[in-house]
Amino acid sequence: MGPEMIPRLYVAADLRPGLEIAADERAQHYLRNVMRRALGDPVVLFNGRDGEFQAEIARLDKRAVALRVAAKRREQDDVPDLWLCFAPLKKDAVDFLVEKGTELGAAVFQPVITRRTVSSRLNLDRLKANAIEAAEQTERLTIPEIRPAVELDALLRNWPRDRRMILCAEAGAAEPIADALSRITDDDGSVSKANAWGVLCGPEGGFHVSELDRLRDLDFVTPVGLGPRILRADTAALTALAVFQSILGDGRKRPPQPMLPIGTPESERAGGE
Repeated sequence: MGPEMIPRLYVAADLRPGLEIAADERAQHYLRNVMRRALGDPVVLFNGRDGEFQAEIARLDKRAVALRVAAKRREQDDVPDLWLCFAPLKKDAVDFLVEKGTELGAAVFQPVITRRTVSSRLNLDRLKANAIEAAEQTERLTIPEIRPAVELDALLRNWPRDRRMILCAEAGAAEPIADALSRITDDDGSVSKANAWGVLCGPEGGFHVSELDRLRDLDFVTPVGLGPRILRADTAALTALAVFQSILGDGRKRPPQPMLPIGTPESERAGGE
């Protein structure tokens, strides 16, 4: 039987060395029943504010689990300020979108009601739980914000004018997304690293022609195409996120070094063969 991976958990509490914090019900269940951890076993903790810390299980019984915080492993960092604005989808599709969008580094999920949106009911608590789990599994240090749905008119009326919008336009004139993003440059000719961005994707039936016309008239909107095939709404959103991160986001960074699994031989811990 191989080494067991060290659990990584999101907690709401403040984190600093020496603190002992109570695990919530979700973390208790995960450590006790899923991972079957024991007293003294290591865990990794983050809260989206203070960075990432080593910790250990200081109490583990039927009533409570306590975690003792040890050394800091990583300083806090942030994902690019990228909003994913999408028309609500069916349950499984929107769950998938939030999970994978979290992995790809979306900072905000903003559901948007369009003329052809078929479902406006969203369980925001479930979506937040999906985002937390995805962040835990991908070494992400922040949890994306899940916002209540708004009408397209309200989104555009309140859109910050210093935030650019990438419109995934399935019809009409649109430059290929990689070309459009590479063309956006700073004054010195380098690729723009503007901090405020948004991606807007339509519903399963696509935007209404009147919506596309209105969006194209806005000076902060860049219509883009995603290739010759008609993509599903969730596929289109994730494609746009992936291309953005590779060109204007943090796609050139490498993942952090994870904590070594429990039971890793000392030779491997020291970098030996």
